[in-house]
Amino acid sequence: MSVVVADDQRLLRAGFRVILDAEADMTVVGEAGDGRAAVDVVARRRPDVVLMDIRVPELDGLAAAERILEDPENRTAVVMLTTFDASEYVFRALRIGVSGFLLKDTPSDRLLDAVRVAAAGDALIAPSITRRLIGEFTRAARPAGDGVPEQLTALTGRELEVLRLVARGLSNAEIATELILGEATVKTHVARMLGKLGLRDRVQAVVLAYETGLVTRET
Repeated sequence: MSVVVADDQRLLRAGFRVILDAEADMTVVGEAGDGRAAVDVVARRRPDVVLMDIRVPELDGLAAAERILEDPENRTAVVMLTTFDASEYVFRALRIGVSGFLLKDTPSDRLLDAVRVAAAGDALIAPSITRRLIGEFTRAARPAGDGVPEQLTALTGRELEVLRLVARGLSNAEIATELILGEATVKTHVARMLGKLGLRDRVQAVVLAYETGLVTRET
């Protein structure tokens, strides 16, 4: 899988390149030191994944990610690299459709996992960022009601269960254990749920679950 690295710190870009190029199934096909350059490199190289620093100059990482993801001919997934003090931007980025968030000091194996997951069309968020996201950004979500939110009425009962567990941050394997189902069956339910709701990935499903009140911080 091909990867572009966008970060204004040359040493960090070099470090990411060493980690990624050491893998047999990955190759870095481009680098960028600012957001505008990142958009240009992605347009030319069409990588599977771009690792994007959320605070690059010229055009910030979120604006660059939005331009990349709004291109209908572009299939590049965006994984944002961030720090705790940038977490106020996470919710906006989830709406844009990024495929993951990682802290810059994340272990290399976690970084590689995120690239593989994003390239496969799924999404991954560092657990610590997920906890902070839920704590800070679900306060404005509508309170849970007694019935199924209108936006989710197309889902079956099982798909609603799966959505609730996805919103809690469970993996397919963990959901399978929770619901006593096969992992392949869970994967099918997730795919159908995303398709019915017109969502890009499970990250956007988490946002919708909180926005609609299906899940709250207390559930």
